[in-house]
Amino acid sequence: MSQTRKQNSSNGETKPRTSFVNKFFRGSKLTSSKTGSRKETNDIETTDFQPSNDAKETTTLDTAKPLTPDTASGSRMEKSEHLPPQLGPTAVDQSLDLNNRGLTPGDVRAVGEALEAIPELEELSLSWNSRVGGNLPLILQKFQKGSRIHTLELVDCDLTSEDGTFVGDLLPMMQNLEVLDLSINRNIGASLNSIAQGLRSTSNLKVLKLHSCGLSQDSVRLLDAAFRYLCELKNLDLSCNKELGGGFEDSSAQLAALEHLEVLDLHQCSLTAADVASLTQVIPLLSRLQELDLSANRKMGSSSENLLSRLRFLPALRSLLVNGCALESETFTALAEASTYLPALEMVDLSWNKCVGGNLKLLLEMLKFLTALRVLRLSSCALVTEDVALLASVIQAGHLAKLQKLDLSYNDSICDAGWAIFCQNVGFLKELSELDISLRPSTSRDCGRWFRHLLHAVAKLSKITEIGLKRWILPTSQEEELEHFQQDHRGSIHFDLGEGQ
Repeated sequence: MSQTRKQNSSNGETKPRTSFVNKFFRGSKLTSSKTGSRKETNDIETTDFQPSNDAKETTTLDTAKPLTPDTASGSRMEKSEHLPPQLGPTAVDQSLDLNNRGLTPGDVRAVGEALEAIPELEELSLSWNSRVGGNLPLILQKFQKGSRIHTLELVDCDLTSEDGTFVGDLLPMMQNLEVLDLSINRNIGASLNSIAQGLRSTSNLKVLKLHSCGLSQDSVRLLDAAFRYLCELKNLDLSCNKELGGGFEDSSAQLAALEHLEVLDLHQCSLTAADVASLTQVIPLLSRLQELDLSANRKMGSSSENLLSRLRFLPALRSLLVNGCALESETFTALAEASTYLPALEMVDLSWNKCVGGNLKLLLEMLKFLTALRVLRLSSCALVTEDVALLASVIQAGHLAKLQKLDLSYNDSICDAGWAIFCQNVGFLKELSELDISLRPSTSRDCGRWFRHLLHAVAKLSKITEIGLKRWILPTSQEEELEHFQQDHRGSIHFDLGEGQ
């Protein structure tokens, strides 16, 4: 998840600009056209948390894409040419996007005044503006009961506990709310009681994101009491709240009431064995679940056998992330058996689970049945030569025909013969766009003869754009081969050899 990096806001407070509101509308006009509802997108091809100090740089996915006026169909709005330079062109209609604009306290007050004149507003995004924190009432205090707002995004706004309390008091006024994202505001956990109370009045809510909000064990109990009122919820993100662990033990029953839930993100929540036992009774009841992220919960490894076994009751599951969960042999076996009942799986991430090494044969049946699989990540799984040989046989048989991204990095125990067998067959992955076979940062090795097989194979792959080869050392002859290859293919493929090459 993590999520999006915050860009520093301006620290210099500008002089009060009494004409800001007039400038805000001077080049704009409101229309009565109905904006199309923004569809919440859930990218299943994100790179996930790597629980190691020498891990690769990662990005997360777990916030919705920023709102822009162009995404609202039917809206026609001229750009204002008179806004202050730090805000840039902003379209005002049913959707207002002020993401990452470096708002000053003066801007915050002016935006609050401007919103009074936009009763039709449906989507408001103020994310990545640190000066919003502590000043949220100045912006939103004019909202009245019956507000048309259905999307409110306040990601990484440095919200205070008082801001959280204000949000809780405001929510009953926003009965049309469908998307609420308060992620990366670590101080609002202290005011979750107020927020949870307010959520009881948002029965139309479809997306609730509280990623990295300083939630605690008690937060689970508070949210659980609100879940019974959120019957339409489709996307729930509680990830990266490390104090949440232990909270699900006695407070997960109402999670089962979310019968429309499609996305559940609990990665890096320090889940305990008791949490897993409780979730085992609930998650299999979420029959519409499409994406489940339990990654980076290392304590669940030895206690998740029953949970992973019961995933077979989730036929719509498209994405399963259990990387960095310290799975053991029994839990891995249970997952492998359950996966044969999950034909819709498009993404599987088992990275950083050492039990996979030497046992990839357990996944052979899964890989044969998962005809929709697009992303397979097996980074740092202690794979051995036999494992990649088995994977090559599955590829050769055409069972992974739709695979687009394959990550086999940080598996340093595979010998040159194993890489040769793999590279001779990778050409059968006609849809492949990204391949990573990098070595871990603490090691380096000379490329073997298999490098020529790799070049020969990828020459047949029309969609390949990225090949990770970090810390593989190319001798002069292979550097020349690569240079000629790049000239022939006009540099359409990026070979990432890391620093120094």
